[in-house]
Order: sequence, then structure tokens, then C-alpha cells
Amino acid sequence: MIKLFEPYQLQSIKLKNRIVMAPMCMYSAKEDGLVTPFHLVHYATRAAGQIGLIVLEATAVVPEGRISSNDLGIWDDAHIEGLQQVVTNMQAYGAKTGIQLAHAGRKATVDGEIFAPSAIAFSDEYKTPSEMTLDDINYVIEAFKKAAIRARQAGFDVLEIHGAHGYLISEFLSPATNKRSDQYGGSQENRYRLLRQVIDAIRSVWEGPLLVRVSAEDYAQDGTTMEDFIVFSRWMQSQGVDLVDVSTGGVVQAHIHAFPGYQVPHAEAIKLGANIPTGAVGLITHAQHAEEILQNNRADLIFLGRVLLRDPYWPLHAAKELGANIEPPVQYVRGW
Repeated sequence: MIKLFEPYQLQSIKLKNRIVMAPMCMYSAKEDGLVTPFHLVHYATRAAGQIGLIVLEATAVVPEGRISSNDLGIWDDAHIEGLQQVVTNMQAYGAKTGIQLAHAGRKATVDGEIFAPSAIAFSDEYKTPSEMTLDDINYVIEAFKKAAIRARQAGFDVLEIHGAHGYLISEFLSPATNKRSDQYGGSQENRYRLLRQVIDAIRSVWEGPLLVRVSAEDYAQDGTTMEDFIVFSRWMQSQGVDLVDVSTGGVVQAHIHAFPGYQVPHAEAIKLGANIPTGAVGLITHAQHAEEILQNNRADLIFLGRVLLRDPYWPLHAAKELGANIEPPVQYVRGW
């Protein structure tokens, strides 16, 4: 059987194939974080294209943790109704639904004060954040917990914690951005502490599949490496994380030589080194490439990003290329 189109089990959730739409910021929400008509059309279209799991864009757990003022939000009960409508539209076409819970940390560009583990700006174009107090940290942990409750009420099948790309959690994980001298800084265990507490808080209210997206390489001399994330991933697995979504970069400014599959070795190393399922991402655009990754046991799921902006029906085209027999929505059968 073509492995890309094999079902995949995430706890009690059965994905119809191993194709995942990675979370991609759309910057199309209202300034209060509410869903707009764009989201209803955008995500439902990809579901009609037969993607197995669709993970909504980075959705802010607090207003000051938004990447931009037009990010989706999940910090208030007022957000639930719109998100529930997005979920219903996706599920109508057989897709499983996920949402990425996020806090932008020092890369937030909203008005007012922003927060990070240490008072170091990302670049001259960004504001200098305030170093978080212990009360600030506890507030954020509670915000992730409340966001998980709202995600459950909205009907999502899967949660993903955003621990990548230089946003708050990855800032704590990396010694390049975390210069703290308390229990949240210094050693691997201390730098992992925030993520540990966020996972525990979410797991206290969420029993379904839980993913974590990580940046497994900072591309910086004083940053994290793949070996750090093998350790972190073992800890995640012990806490009940079901899969690690493995990206790289974004924590500090760095030159990254990107090419098709350049991040796949990181997913493979974590899968083998930590004995945990992984998702592979990064310029995977061709069906044969995705199939090779799965057949060689380099990852368990294929996360696709910008190619799905260009072609929301990529799974149908991939199935034709690989010789897999899948059915498009009945309304589109004549076109295939």
C-alpha cells in the first residue's frame, strides 16, 4: 500500500492519510482575534482537498502574545463560536482538526508591553521585551490551560503547542535567548521547565492527541542542537506528548541553507533517538519525496505548508501520481 495514504492513529483519532497541513499564519483575523469569512473558506477548501489533518495557524493564548494584531485568538470565550464553525466546516469533508496554541514572546509586534525569558530584542526592528517574572510565567501557563479548554469546547481533535521558530517557548528552550539565572534558565532541565509545565497544565484538561512543534536547530554557536531536542523529546514522551513536529530555525537571526527535505534529518534523528513519532516538514512538495520519507521510516507524518497554499488539492494530485485509490468529494468526482 502507498504509505502516504495509509491511515494513521493518533490515540483514538484516526487520520485517513498521513498528510498534515502545517500551521501557517494568515494574518487575517479581526483585531480582537475573531474568525473571519476567510478562515471558513480557507480551511474548508483544504479539507475538501482530502488532507488528513489540518492544524490551524498559530492562535494566541493571550492578546500580548500575538505575532501580529491580526492573529487568531483563543484567550477569550468569545473566540469559541467562530473556531467551532471552522472545525465543523473541515470535518464535513472528513478532515481531522487541530489548532496550534501559541505565544509570540519577544517576536510579538502588537502595541504595548511584550514579554520574554530575558530582556533581549530579536533585532533592531523589534521591541525589547520585559523579562518575565515568576507571576508572568504562571499567568502564561494558566493561559495555555484555559486555551486547551476552549479548544476542546470548539471541537478540535488535536492540539499542538508552538515550541518553535523563536516564539516564547522556544526562547526559553534556547541558551541563545534564555539568560536567566533562576529555575527557568541555565541547564537543559531548567530551560525545559516552562514547556514541561505547559504540557502538564494542558494534559490536566485535555485527553486527546497532543503535538509539540519544535525548532530542533538554532543554527547558532550558542543555541540548541538536535542532541538537545532528543533529550527534550524523551521528556515530552514521558509527559504524554504523542508526536513531535520537527522544524528548525527562527530563534535567532541566522543564515539557513534551505533545500527540499533539509529538515527531515532532524525529524529522523528525534524519531530514532527519542523513540517518539515525528512529523517531517520543510520544502516537501512532491509526492514521491513524501513517500520516500515514510517508506524509509524517517518520520510518521508529512507536514506540508506553502505547497498547500498553491494547491489545496495536492493530496488528490499526489494520489494520482503514486497510484493510490482515493475518492474526491462527490461534488468533484466528474473533475477526476
